[in-house]
Amino acid sequence: MRIALKVEYHGAPFAGWQRQADQPSVQGAIEAALAKLEPGPHTIAAAGRTDAGVHGLAQVAHCDLQKDWSPFRLSEALNYHLKPDPVSIIDAAVVDDDWHARFSAMERCYLFRILMRRAPATHQAGLVWQINHRLDVDAMQKGADYLLGNHDFTTFRSSICQAASPQKTLDELRVEWVEMPWGPEVHFHVRARSFLHNQVRSFVGTLERVGAGAWAPEDVRDALLAKDRAACGPVCPPQGLYLAGVGYPEDPFAKDA
Repeated sequence: MRIALKVEYHGAPFAGWQRQADQPSVQGAIEAALAKLEPGPHTIAAAGRTDAGVHGLAQVAHCDLQKDWSPFRLSEALNYHLKPDPVSIIDAAVVDDDWHARFSAMERCYLFRILMRRAPATHQAGLVWQINHRLDVDAMQKGADYLLGNHDFTTFRSSICQAASPQKTLDELRVEWVEMPWGPEVHFHVRARSFLHNQVRSFVGTLERVGAGAWAPEDVRDALLAKDRAACGPVCPPQGLYLAGVGYPEDPFAKDA
């Protein structure tokens, strides 16, 4: 049987989602937990491969199992065996045999958080990109608007990106000021069917320069049109980035699914 898993994880201890031979990974942790429930080896597939230090709020993966597991019992058993790793199965659902966490997905949604304060972060350490200056959200949104739609995103693509083409369609890039108890944050809400390697972090690092006044909003347009990685602003660190959700034609986790 094929089961979809909704996964939450703190990315700090991991070298990323993808299994690696000599470093801890989220995929490796889940596959090791599965091996304690059924003989392996197990290979799970995910909607997206997050980098080292990137977090998951609602990553989606699927696994194939021999036993007739109820989703609730499977998630409870996996969560028991995942301890003490900061990985949690927050939902599970039986899906059709041809359903695929990656290839059935219609969109991915990311959240990036910037904390703006001078005092060192304590509770939010490792969960935000902390800077010590205020940002102009309106200017950043003007710059972000140039990136919406279908474009050649070569400028915002990592040099090691393995995607066949730099052409992608960006559906949403919304910049939001959020007052939190520990200080003001800027949140970036980014949505597309698929992304290039480091695309979101390249967007955020570039737009931060706009918010800080070092770039004009129009400089983002010029960087995009340059189709040159050298025209990109700084790539921001990973710890403020979250895979926030994955969209499917039908939500496998819906109560009436």
